[in-house]
Amino acid sequence: MVNRLLVFTLLLIAVVVRVDAQTRMKTAPAPSSGLLASLPESDAIAQIKIKVLLNEVMPRLLANNPTKLAEANAEIENFKTKTGLDPRSFDQVALSVRYSYPAEGITKLQTVGLASGTFNPGAMVAAGRIATNGKYREEKYQGKTIYIFSLDESIKVLGLFDLSIRDLAACPLDANTLALGDPNSIRSVIDVSGGRKRNNAELISLATKDPNAVIGFGSNMSPQLLQNMRIPNASVANDMAALRQVYGSVAATEPNIDLFIGARTTNAEAARNLGDTLEGLKQLGTFFIGRLSGARGVLAKSALNNLKIVTQANELQIRTAVAQADVAPLFGK
Repeated sequence: MVNRLLVFTLLLIAVVVRVDAQTRMKTAPAPSSGLLASLPESDAIAQIKIKVLLNEVMPRLLANNPTKLAEANAEIENFKTKTGLDPRSFDQVALSVRYSYPAEGITKLQTVGLASGTFNPGAMVAAGRIATNGKYREEKYQGKTIYIFSLDESIKVLGLFDLSIRDLAACPLDANTLALGDPNSIRSVIDVSGGRKRNNAELISLATKDPNAVIGFGSNMSPQLLQNMRIPNASVANDMAALRQVYGSVAATEPNIDLFIGARTTNAEAARNLGDTLEGLKQLGTFFIGRLSGARGVLAKSALNNLKIVTQANELQIRTAVAQADVAPLFGK
């Protein structure tokens, strides 16, 4: 259980995404691409406003559920005690993902995260030693110290990708930036910090299209990645095979939460075909959503009713909005 807390540091986005779908404050500061620019060459990137989510969004969302709010705060404090890292001390987290295909039908992820804020390297190392029962070592690279904690974890992301972690590495890049990932990924981050590689300009542009979003992301979609998803419907799989990039954001302007997804295809015809397919699925979804009851049904119906699908040249744009009040009852479920 303690080891999982260290893995949870690397996969901090998993915690954030459970909170993210909730909101963005109107006065939220616009994110900078600086942290994203420090990522190594990537197939997908994401940027998350941790401080806004934990310090502003979560308390407001759970204002009417003090028990759940107390549980969430207790988990944050427990994480801080066990790892020496306080999630609330981080302003933003930037994530980089590289896809690899070691065998037919298999996609693996290499993930590295950068967290900006304040942290205590000494407390982090001390907690890491305890969490790994002393399975810990240090490595010097390009003048930086990489702290490596030995783990043996395998995690399935979204039910699609296997992410195996043997060694979790952490490296303070400067007084306010912490890198988390496997040792090779950390070395690539250090190379970027030395000015060797900056190859994510297009993905950064996609992930930061909405400067006020709580979460922004951009991803390249290779044919092999799409093929490995094994979409059971042949018609849908054929339309999705034309995808080349996906990007989007989660934002909120009271009283709603706004979700945007953009999909770039090989040509305008492919975008129209994919749009027609999604319109058909939207009509079909009306039938299934009618079977949902309670808070889930209310939220699903609202999202579907507000769903708008627009095609512009070779790009498909999907937007929807739901009331924050409809999301709050589902928090934690």
